[in-house]
Amino acid sequence: MADETHTQDDRTAAPPELSRRDFVALSVAAGIAAAAGSGAQAAGEVVETDVQVKTPDGVCDAAFIHPASGAHPAVIIWPDAFGLRPSMRDIGKRIAAEGYSVLVPNPFYRVAKAPVIADPSSFDFQNQADMAKLRPLMGSIGAAGAAEKDAAAFVAYLDAQPQVARQKKIGTQGYCMGGPLVVRSAAAVPDRIGAGASFHGGGLVTNAPDSPHLLAPKIKARMYFGVASNDDERQPDGKDKLREAFAAAKVPAEIEVYPSLHGWCVPDMPMQNGKPIYNKPDAEKAWAKLVALYKRALA
Repeated sequence: MADETHTQDDRTAAPPELSRRDFVALSVAAGIAAAAGSGAQAAGEVVETDVQVKTPDGVCDAAFIHPASGAHPAVIIWPDAFGLRPSMRDIGKRIAAEGYSVLVPNPFYRVAKAPVIADPSSFDFQNQADMAKLRPLMGSIGAAGAAEKDAAAFVAYLDAQPQVARQKKIGTQGYCMGGPLVVRSAAAVPDRIGAGASFHGGGLVTNAPDSPHLLAPKIKARMYFGVASNDDERQPDGKDKLREAFAAAKVPAEIEVYPSLHGWCVPDMPMQNGKPIYNKPDAEKAWAKLVALYKRALA
């Protein structure tokens, strides 16, 4: 496993002739186009369908995206706190174009249908009114047992689809809030999930008895953790506890610290201190790690 620390000073400042709102719009548009990458080029090669997945707690609205023909290893994408929306669908299309049948669920289906946040680019994490919108949403999927029940239901749904190669292991990836959900999913359905990737995951290591990192002994998947620089600064021993937990459980896990900010992989993240959170070079590096993980673990 690797733990790398980098430096980076190439963030883009807003040109003075553009308003902040205009710059955000331009940055998000460019980021989404870049993130779509090969998925956008392969738009005619993947099929996207809105589906309903039955769970013990209700019916989850989701996107099911897969190559136009054949059966392929399945992938579950856990969105960040802004939920199922165009940018997450684009990530789903891109990984589907790599040869996977992908489910992108609305993690907040217990509370509301997607999309729950219409315009993430204008969200202000320092605004208490904005944050108040997220807390009940995150609380619904953060409730005890919620993620585990959902993971089992999502796996069952995927295994029933003709576009899924059931003899292959399933991969799961998550962003921000979705990071710990990846860990919980891998622990909940260990015989089916063979790879898990957390990108700028929050709350992976806590002092609670149900902290995600303590689930390592239940996991059989190969794991990857991409850690944001500011998350590492706030919790410098977090990566060490992750490494120790997975090493003790003899679960293969790579842990890597990126120079970018929490949220760097997702194109429609809002600005922070006048600078974009999304960072294309680091997002592409993280994507390459993800593709390599799936090719190795889901073959």
